[in-house]
Amino acid sequence: MMNSNLNWKIRQACRILQAGGVIAYPTEAVYGLGCDPLNADAVHKILAMKKRPVDKGLILVAANLKQLQPYLQPLSKEQTERLQQSWPGPTTWIVPARHDVPVWIRGRHSSIAVRVSAHPVIQGLCKVFGGPIISTSANRSGIAPARTAMQVRRGLDIPADYILNAQLGGADKPTQIYDLLSGRTIRSS
Repeated sequence: MMNSNLNWKIRQACRILQAGGVIAYPTEAVYGLGCDPLNADAVHKILAMKKRPVDKGLILVAANLKQLQPYLQPLSKEQTERLQQSWPGPTTWIVPARHDVPVWIRGRHSSIAVRVSAHPVIQGLCKVFGGPIISTSANRSGIAPARTAMQVRRGLDIPADYILNAQLGGADKPTQIYDLLSGRTIRSS
């Protein structure tokens, strides 16, 4: 159960998300930048903050698989079970995207990176927001990811609209990434 101060921070962050803003928040291992994935201006602000090209694509984090389903092609029972065996948890999957998923989310790919996180802040954000949010490390491309709110403040030329200062999830490295169709490891922890 979260304390009232953290609940207030989550509600404040969600107000910023709903208004089209960009937030920084703790993930399993580092601070992430997030926004409403369907708000093109907010996503492009994150890309500018990171100096990251749109063609790379971004990760969506969610409180549960149901929040991600509008972005995914229909999955087989086996594929769904495979995802659910690792979730909620620190595993990101590359999954075939629906054809109408915006290019600013999937980049040059026909797939999308998704995770159902067990981190209580991410769970809280996605539940209060009512859907998934963008998740990408809070740093400029090529620079070490931020592990504190102060590093977020100092490490970006364009500031986040809100920094949700709370504890990281305790992982030493960013989440593992696997391809759902091939089973191939894209990034190991």
